[in-house]
Amino acid sequence: MTKLLKRFTKDQDGAVTVDWVVLTAAIVGIAIAILAVIKGALDDSAAEIAASISAQL
Repeated sequence: MTKLLKRFTKDQDGAVTVDWVVLTAAIVGIAIAILAVIKGALDDSAAEIAASISAQL
């Protein structure tokens, strides 16, 4: 049991996994924040494009 505990405390695989999870969560959070900021502009642009297409038909 002591041998297993020593090996567990020296193992770095779990720490690397935690680092990747935190990094991925940060990237996803930033992407969501960026989308929230530009959503209004995208909606306005889409409405303008739809109006332009409707006017040409």
